[in-house]
Amino acid sequence: MMLKVAMLSKWHVHAEGYARDFLKTEKAEITAVWDEKPERGMPWAQSLGCDFEADLDALLARDDVDAVCCCAPTTMHKDVLIRAAKAGKHIFTEKTLACTVEECREIAKAVEENGVTFTISFPHKAWPAVRFAKKHIENGDFGRVTNVRIRNAHNGVSGKWLPEYWFVKEDCAGGAMMDLGCHPMYLLAYLCGKPKKITGIANSVLGTPVDENAISVIEFENGAIGVSETSFLAFSSPYTIEVHGTEGIFLWRGNNDMKYKTVETAKLNKDFITPDVMPEDGGYPINLFVDACINGTGSPDGLGMEDAIELACLLENSYISYETGKTVEIKE
Repeated sequence: MMLKVAMLSKWHVHAEGYARDFLKTEKAEITAVWDEKPERGMPWAQSLGCDFEADLDALLARDDVDAVCCCAPTTMHKDVLIRAAKAGKHIFTEKTLACTVEECREIAKAVEENGVTFTISFPHKAWPAVRFAKKHIENGDFGRVTNVRIRNAHNGVSGKWLPEYWFVKEDCAGGAMMDLGCHPMYLLAYLCGKPKKITGIANSVLGTPVDENAISVIEFENGAIGVSETSFLAFSSPYTIEVHGTEGIFLWRGNNDMKYKTVETAKLNKDFITPDVMPEDGGYPINLFVDACINGTGSPDGLGMEDAIELACLLENSYISYETGKTVEIKE
């Protein structure tokens, strides 16, 4: 069976990559494209060798569309995804799911009522380094986790390589925190558990209409404190993960620069240890989505609706904190 996929909008900078990734699975084909801007969508459809549909409902009514990949502006997600779910189409969506938790829950209701498979793109959860940290945290090797710091940043603004439309708040709903900070945020929740409070700080150093720099500090119910750092102004800043515990430490600076030390390992070797064996990659979200749709196995672990809502909650409350200057208590 080949999964027939429609691409919904080329707005997101990952859209072209997602289209290629669907085709690479050799289990999916792209049958149609819709874009809120036909002048952008039509040539894309032509390059993909498929039809362009100017009307979203017409595309969703097609028999040769089993699933959709949503790369539309974030502020359009609620409308686009609810319509897709009601049309019975499986959904793969770019993060973040929607601008608010309320909008996310409306999408969730449509997905549940129509029995479609849902997957959100949280690719960093699959990284071997993240899976290594997760395993050792769960095993208690680092003792009680007290602090986790994750940094994800690039120079998209200062290096002038992100497109200008990327900063139109009416479309994107946020800047660096929304676009890049989302990855550290969902990883912090993955590693630390249930969040309790959040404090957000952000600014626009070079005058971009959205935040260019952002830090979110999250207090978790288990007492751990997580720090999410992100920026559109960072030159050559490596992806960084630090896990600090009462009995151990884990450090990762990207490019396989990883080491750890625990109370137990220090008895044999005082230096940091570089692991000889790493967990396997957890699987790319698009591959997992395609297999889930074909096999009818439901949302892949860690990429489902509750995971998507949890991230939206963190982002929404961090922006509220930034705007009000107050720490926000995270409620159900």
